[in-house]
Amino acid sequence: MTTALPRPAPEAQAFRAPAPSVRFARAEDAGRLVALSGPFVRAGALRERPLSLYAAHAADFLVAESPGGRLDGCVGLTVYPAGPVPGGAPTGVLYNFCVAERRQGCGVGSVLLSAALALARARSLGALFTATTGDGRLFERYGFGPAVPSAAPRSWAESLDPRRGARVLARAV
Repeated sequence: MTTALPRPAPEAQAFRAPAPSVRFARAEDAGRLVALSGPFVRAGALRERPLSLYAAHAADFLVAESPGGRLDGCVGLTVYPAGPVPGGAPTGVLYNFCVAERRQGCGVGSVLLSAALALARARSLGALFTATTGDGRLFERYGFGPAVPSAAPRSWAESLDPRRGARVLARAV
């Protein structure tokens, strides 16, 4: 007589959406960038920006796009010229970083942040800054840490609204 030992059931394959591709936004993406950012604006996590700003600064944005053409996330990268320190490198600021709710927890934020860091290296930036009203864990996993606003590009630091309670984070590139 043969005794069969119980075996665990094979794990069901979890549904995994294909990884998004990352590209630069185009002016015609402006309406989709507004729509993608809208829930975060309403929640107070992002500043409201007009359609015209997204259109005019589309080249600042990296977008994560699903194979079906939907925008899954975006992040803006503004480059500021080197400061008064001789030999200083230009500095970047990441802004308007968001991932569609349906794609959160699927690695889209990591894909976007990796692409933004690669772009910062390609542009020979010395440091990257960002401000977040969230927990900042994704940024911390990528080497960002707390920073004082006075270390950031002045015009950006002065534009921060203290009522929002955002934390400034930075990392060397």
